[in-house]
Amino acid sequence: MKLIGAHVSAAGGVFNAPENAAKIGANAFALFTKNQRQWVAKPLEADVIQAFKARCLQYGFSPDAILPHDSYLINLGAPETEKLEKSRNAFIDEMQRCQQLGLKLLNFHPGSHLKKISERECLVLIAESINLAHQEVSDVVAVIENTAGQGSNLGWRFEHLAEIIDLVEDKTRIGICIDTCHTFAAGYDLRTETATEATFAEFDRVVGMTYLRGMHLNDSKGALGSRLDRHNSLGEGEIGWDCFRYLMQDKRFDDIPLVLETINPDIWQQEIKTLRSFINE
Repeated sequence: MKLIGAHVSAAGGVFNAPENAAKIGANAFALFTKNQRQWVAKPLEADVIQAFKARCLQYGFSPDAILPHDSYLINLGAPETEKLEKSRNAFIDEMQRCQQLGLKLLNFHPGSHLKKISERECLVLIAESINLAHQEVSDVVAVIENTAGQGSNLGWRFEHLAEIIDLVEDKTRIGICIDTCHTFAAGYDLRTETATEATFAEFDRVVGMTYLRGMHLNDSKGALGSRLDRHNSLGEGEIGWDCFRYLMQDKRFDDIPLVLETINPDIWQQEIKTLRSFINE
């Protein structure tokens, strides 16, 4: 089954996210479990946790269909000791929040070397950070999102993702979220079904499709290989519709959250409908 949704607002409390997702006809969603632009948030209270779980049940969202995203401030490959420590503690807190909410996945951007350490050193730090989080929190899967390669961000080459996975001790608790905009901006073509097939064949060869645990479905404002993280509405950017049609018709993308982060929430419902219309074409 295709699990299609969007990154919905959790304003007013995380328990509002399932309802916001249901309103747009989604059967999957992403959310922030705390303010993504702050380091520290007050702990989740028992009644909030209970309300979130109850609403997920009410609207039919299983944990497999929910892809929480961590704070944008976290850099698990930070070259400075203090920032690395702060990032690791914040990441563990994010994992604990997922566990409290009964969620199985936590999506995150791998990290940046800030031109102060080598790519390899940074990738090692990222993997170490994941291993530390796994020791602190059981069950939750760390889901690395590929990046567009802006600035000193790592994770834009499939090889970066494979290298991190290689260094993670518990392979059952590591996964990948492929963002279509980031993939395209990083130089992997998705403009035709043939190109999309070739890109995922490359992903399978370098990383392995077994590690794919979710996707962000976004068109791209930037050109192929532009290294620009600029999302666009589906069909309105440089990627076009063929890629998304391909994803809807390929069974390898069943049963994982496929999440819109496109730029106009007012048309999310329509975008979801269009994606669904491709499934049985």
